[in-house]
Amino acid sequence: MNAGLSREVEIDPRHAALLFIDVQNHAARRDGGAYTGLAEHEFDRRYGYFFATMRDIAVPNMQRLQAACRQASIEVLYTVIESLTQDGRDRSLDYKISGIHVPKSARDARVIDEVAPAQDEIVIPKTSSSVFISTNIDYVLRNLGVRSLILAGILTDQCIDSAVREACDLGYLVTVATDACATHSAERHEWSLRNNRGYARQRSTAELVAEIQRLTGSAVTK
Repeated sequence: MNAGLSREVEIDPRHAALLFIDVQNHAARRDGGAYTGLAEHEFDRRYGYFFATMRDIAVPNMQRLQAACRQASIEVLYTVIESLTQDGRDRSLDYKISGIHVPKSARDARVIDEVAPAQDEIVIPKTSSSVFISTNIDYVLRNLGVRSLILAGILTDQCIDSAVREACDLGYLVTVATDACATHSAERHEWSLRNNRGYARQRSTAELVAEIQRLTGSAVTK
């Protein structure tokens, strides 16, 4: 390891962005398409932990990060699962096998109201686990001058984890907001964070908000 290089580097606010991954109606709302036809008892058994975590921890922390970044003029971007077609023929083979399909312009493709994009914030549709595989986000981020990338969203051990690894290989300094992510169990969440610790810096929302405010002299106003 080069002694002069490290992943443990604070964000550079002038060259930073916050990216929310897949925080959309499809899987982040009970009435989303991911849960169509699922009986209530089965939904509670399989997804009760996830929705409780989203409600009590992850979404409130996403809101705090979003507000802090906006106040500091840090770019906020969003990726959503959304096909380019109505029938999803453009999806990745993995999404076809998994049955993951959100038709173009569907309600399921919209970011949830709690962290809805502001006017002129960028939303990028994707059809693969890693946003860097099926979209032009690397091109967009480089045009924006981004080097420091903060990641939040769902699922910790799937699309977040994929994005972390791809972003690191492409030369971004990645920070995962550990409590602004969620997946279907505490065990899966913790295992994923342990596995990608060698690729990204990990910080709590409180630590990141404090860092942003200290580096930019900003404070979230109510």
